[in-house]
Order: sequence, then structure tokens, then C-alpha cells
Amino acid sequence: MDWMFAGVAAFLAGLMDAAVGGGGLIQIPALFGLFPAAAPASLLGTNKLASAVGVSMASARYARKVTMPWAITLTAMLAAFVFAMGGAALAQYLPAHYMRPLVVTLLLVVVVQTLLQPQLGTHHAPHLETRQAIIRAAITGAVIGGYDGFFGPGTGTFLMFAFVRFFGFDFLHASANAKMVNLASNVAAVLLFGFTGHILWAIAIPMAVCNLCGAFVGSHLAIRYGSRLIRKLFLILVLVLIGKLLFDMLH
Repeated sequence: MDWMFAGVAAFLAGLMDAAVGGGGLIQIPALFGLFPAAAPASLLGTNKLASAVGVSMASARYARKVTMPWAITLTAMLAAFVFAMGGAALAQYLPAHYMRPLVVTLLLVVVVQTLLQPQLGTHHAPHLETRQAIIRAAITGAVIGGYDGFFGPGTGTFLMFAFVRFFGFDFLHASANAKMVNLASNVAAVLLFGFTGHILWAIAIPMAVCNLCGAFVGSHLAIRYGSRLIRKLFLILVLVLIGKLLFDMLH
């Protein structure tokens, strides 16, 4: 029965992640609740592997359906990969829970800006001045990739907002690029967890299959219904994430 619940959680996490991110809000609590005897690092590694497989499916579908500015995307991916490893290494020495108040503050800024600018992310008018855009992409990938390796919650949210706010993308194109960058940081984390033996393969592989199926459905819905649906789901996700982080801070 635990395996069935884990599979359902992975499917829903993949669906949510593919559309707006935040699949960890479903998958991580499910893993910790269903397998309490397992080492926390092993559960986190298992989550990262399942997520990486789902995000790879979503990234492939977006790449086929959405025009990608590859110079920007690949720059951000490379920076995210490198700095996610650094963030994961740093997490072994610094307590990550001190990040929660800062993350809540940043998420509040994101939701306020999105609400105050109803047209933000509804029209695709990219700012692709090559040199400036490449620099912004490198900084975006480095900062958010490092954060993903160190702490993680809200990574997809911050990536989407960065592509909307700093590159002029609509939410559909922002979601597509965020998936690619998130894939890079996830792969970095999977490599670290794998090398240190912190992946429960018997659990991770079935969950990865379920996450992949959910990502297929989520990316289909996002591509079909476009930026307006993604914007609404994005706002809902940010509010849920703020509530979750505040709950964790108070308990």
C-alpha cells in the first residue's frame, strides 16, 4: 500500500512540477511520511532522482513545442549545474533552516509584484540583447542553482519569475526555460547523492516512472492552455509555498 501512495504522490508531483514547479511540496512529505525509518539524506536523494526524470520529460516536451533561446538557456543550465553542486556541498556545513525567513520574504515580493502587474508574464516580449542577456542568464543560473543545491523549496518558482521579470518571457516560455535549468540543478544533486550512496533505488525507480507520467500530463496541459493558466497556478503555488514555510518556521 505504501508503494501505491508513493506512486500517486510522484505522479501528482510530476504533473505539478511540469506546469509550475513545486512538486517537492507533494513528493518530499510523502516520502518522509511513508518511509520514516529511512535516512533523511536517502529520501532527499530518492526525491531528486524521481524529480529529475520527470523534469527531463517536461523539458523534452517544452523543447519540441516552445521556441527556446538556447544561448540563454544553456548558459543558465551550466551555471545552475556548477553552483548546485557547490550549494549541496555547503549544505553539509551550514544549517539550511535559517534560509526560511529569507525565502518567505522573497516569495512575498514575487506574489506582490505578480498581483500588482496583471499583464506580467501574459505577453512574450523577450529581452535578448546577447551580451546582457547571457550575463543575466549566468547570474540567474548561479544564484538559483546554488540555492537549489543548498535548500531548494521554491526553486522552480524563482526560476519562472526570473525569466518573466528579467527576460520579458511569458509564463509558458518561462516555465519551459525554468524546467531546463531545474533539470541541470537536479542532475547535479542526483550525482552527489548517488556518489554518496543516498538513493533508495527500489523506491526511486518506480517513483521516477510515475513522476515521468505526471510530467507528461502536466506539460501537455501547460502547452495547451498557455500562460494565463500557468500564471494562475503560479500564484496559487507561491501562496501554498509561503504557507508551508511559515508553518515549518512555527513548529
